[in-house]
Amino acid sequence: MDPQEMVRVQAYMRKVFGTKTLSVRARPKIRDSAEVYVGDEFIGTLTREDEEGELCYQFQMAILELDLEEM
Repeated sequence: MDPQEMVRVQAYMRKVFGTKTLSVRARPKIRDSAEVYVGDEFIGTLTREDEEGELCYQFQMAILELDLEEM
């Protein structure tokens, strides 16, 4: 993903999730995806998919049982 794409998707995700601390960051050596953070906490990956001229972004987040115990 190029920097402009990450800025656009980051702005969208901040709006949807209602947090200005969400950031989309480049991954070293991997160009088709990025990492998503809230503050300093890694929350998932964002993958760019371009199939037959249709571009989309897939956000994947894992929720661990350990995380739920803190609730």
